[in-house]
Amino acid sequence: MTSLAHTVTDSATMLRRQLRHMQRYPSLTGMLIGMPVVLLLLFVYVFGETLGAGLPVADGDRGAYLDYLVPGMLLFGAAGAAQGTAISIAMDTTEGIVDRFRTMAIARAAVLTGHVLGSLIQTMLCLAVLLGVAVAIGFRPTATALEWLAAAGVLTAITFALIWLSVALGLVSDSVETASNLPMFLILLPFLGSGFVPTDTMPAGLRWFAEHQPFTPVIETLRGLLLGTGIGDSAVYALAWCAAISLLSYLWARRAFHRRAAR
Repeated sequence: MTSLAHTVTDSATMLRRQLRHMQRYPSLTGMLIGMPVVLLLLFVYVFGETLGAGLPVADGDRGAYLDYLVPGMLLFGAAGAAQGTAISIAMDTTEGIVDRFRTMAIARAAVLTGHVLGSLIQTMLCLAVLLGVAVAIGFRPTATALEWLAAAGVLTAITFALIWLSVALGLVSDSVETASNLPMFLILLPFLGSGFVPTDTMPAGLRWFAEHQPFTPVIETLRGLLLGTGIGDSAVYALAWCAAISLLSYLWARRAFHRRAAR
């Protein structure tokens, strides 16, 4: 068996391990679904009428705010799932599971690949449920089939990038508690961008940050694809951010993993 085939086979084995964890511990998946769903309902039914009136549309109301909110909530859901990935990685490294794998004839890359693919599947399932809830309460996207595919691709790209970042954060954490706290800044980024309110309503300094942070172009791209609003150059910046975060996080995670192996 070639080295590549060996790595692919071991990665599939590690992926099955992660999928079995999802089956045995459904409470984690439930939490990843429940948090953004509760927040979606809170913002729509408690703040939606007021925040909708502030949107730059003629008929700003709760329904208009729901349409505006959903792309940001999808990013919030992806960022929240990254925290679970960091915790899972930290549990494996601090409890000696990874050390046990190193004593076996398992490709090193397979350990991280299994985590990444398992987390990607789990996160995309959670986001699909979140989107279904949004549609059930009145979200009405105007996207064509091609635009839906493009939106799914952008969402997969940013989720993939955040998962690799969370893997790196989990590997550099000395405890599960630390791993649960390090990705918290990701959850704040949709709030400090265009996810919940237009950036035009923010003070100058915060507005500059909101317009230049990674999540805003992703949110604007999803909003444009799903609802037909202007995208401009947001798609280019969104894909560039996804590629940069993925590459840098992968290199950071690989270095951290090998450094732990050398201890």
